Order: sequence, then C-alpha cells, then structure tokens
Amino acid sequence: MKSVTLVEETRAGLVENVHIGMICGVNEKLDSLYHVGDATHHTFYRSAAKPIQALPVFLSNIITKYGLTNEEVTLFTASHRGEPYHIDALESMLQKLPVREEELFCPAAYPLNRQPKEKMLWENKEKRRLYHNCSAKHMGFIAVCRELGYPVEGYWKIEHPLQQQLLEILSVLSDVPVSQIEIGMDGCGVPVFAIPLKNMALTYLKLACPALITDISMQKAVKQMTSLMHEHPRMVASDDFICTELLKDKNIVAKGGAQGVYCFGLKNERIGFALKVLNGSEDVWPVIIASILEQINYENHETIARLRALKPSIIWNDAGDKVGEIAERFRLVGMEESTS
Repeated sequence: MKSVTLVEETRAGLVENVHIGMICGVNEKLDSLYHVGDATHHTFYRSAAKPIQALPVFLSNIITKYGLTNEEVTLFTASHRGEPYHIDALESMLQKLPVREEELFCPAAYPLNRQPKEKMLWENKEKRRLYHNCSAKHMGFIAVCRELGYPVEGYWKIEHPLQQQLLEILSVLSDVPVSQIEIGMDGCGVPVFAIPLKNMALTYLKLACPALITDISMQKAVKQMTSLMHEHPRMVASDDFICTELLKDKNIVAKGGAQGVYCFGLKNERIGFALKVLNGSEDVWPVIIASILEQINYENHETIARLRALKPSIIWNDAGDKVGEIAERFRLVGMEESTS
C-alpha cells in the first residue's frame, strides 16, 4: 500500500500533524486519470455508501405510495446531524412509513451537531434510535423489506435478501464482481463493503453521469435520487458541512464516510474521485478536495471558495491569535506522467 502526505499542519513553523492517504480520479473506462498513492487499495465505503444503499427505495414505489416529501426522501441518502429540520422530517416519516422506531437496528443516540445535542441534554431528553445519524437509512431498509416481502428480522445481516440486493447493485455500479467485494460491519451494525479505491471513484462517476448505467430502471432511480440531493443538500448533512457545500454545486454528486473516506463525481468533466485519509481525519477533507479541484482547473470557483471557507489555511487559537498553518502537500499525477 503506497500512501502520500496529503496535508500538513504546522505550529510555529514545526510540523505538528501529518495526514497521509491516497486519491484516485477515473473515467468511465476505469482509467486512472489522476492519482496519488495506491489507487487499488481496498477501502471501506462507510457512509459514502449511503446513496447506493438508498437506491432500493428509489427502485420501488415507496416514495409515492406513502406520500413522502422531497426533503424526507433525501434523508435516505443522509448522515443527518440531528438538526430540528432533520428530526421533524424523521418524525413525519415514522408516521407515514410502515416502520416502528424500535425496529431500527441502529442504536439510540444523541444528534451529532453540538447545539441540538446540548438542547436535548438540557431538556433531559433521552437518546433515541431516530436521532442516530443512520436512522433514515435503516427506515428505508425496513420499508423496502415490507414492500418487497422480505423479512424485517435480520435485515442487517449479510445473508438477508436486502443486503444481497445491495451487493448486486454495488457490483453493477463499481464493476467489481460480488465475489471480490470485501465485507465488514459498519458503525450502525449493517454490512459495509470494501473495494479498490479506483472502483469507488467509478461508482460516483456513475452517480454523477447516470447515462453510463445500462439498466434503465437503475438509471432513472439514480437521476431522481441525485436531483433531490442537489435540491435539498442540507438534508444530506447540515449547514456548513462539506457534503452540503459540494451538493450546492449541481455539477457534483458527493458523500463522505467515517474514517477519512470521501467520494465525488463531476458531471461535465465525467470524472469520479475517491480518497482515503489513513488516520481517519474528516477535518481535512475541504483542504484536499479544494486542492483537487484547483489542480484540475475546475471552473466553478465559488465551490472551491466555499470549501476553503470551511477549513481556512490559518490555524487560530482560542484567543484569536494566529498559531499555525494548514496546507496540502500533494500533487495529482496524471495519466501522461504515469506512462512517461
């Protein structure tokens, strides 16, 4: 496994933190147009898989059958942060869908964002499964099971027909045979899949450019799903988070996962990117992705500016003094350079 320094943080001129990892950008032929480090490294999607895991909902009649709003539907793709607008939509979904909160396999939790969590603690409210950042995904899983006649019990197990369906969907989108997809357990208890980084990038290229998908029903489902992610980006994460800021750009389909995994696809450029920060940091995503976009001469400078605003290059201490800097240290290698 070859990795490269992606970002350095310095304090008083001394290196304090180093974030190493790998990056890959591919076209529809799975050519590595750009890379840093090992593009074949098997990587777990973590929550970057959520749009893929949401596709069975979009392939079914659930949305119209139960009268879900666009905001509610977008939550199936989300790692929601527990803001009031998330909780309101989740409560509404519970009333509409044939799902009971106690059926969700994800554990009870408080919201991820500080303000709603502190408010609930102040009001002495208990943790709920609904507040877990994967709760909408689990609601979608159960709704699909009931719609397709699958058993709800054990929907989180890899041998369950729903999880087998998801394996097939991932295989189609990634061009990786099911037999070569590695399987672990995610933080919320459902299977999590690992494939080569370059194939992860390919899945997001197909999400951004669904015409590359030969299955027409899957193509239509992807179009519907990604249009809603663009229409309601803060439902996917929350304000001032990287997924939301990237999805404001209708040319980009993006989603991150735990432990430093991030994927995005560019429609007009027809490139899919995937990256892995090996120390698991999510904090440096904006720096890395802004640099990727700058290095490929991405035309939407407003998107890059929003990313730079999320993670400025100057490190300030609690008193407001400048104490250090954060900067990317990688250079994308192109196809021509790889073969020269």
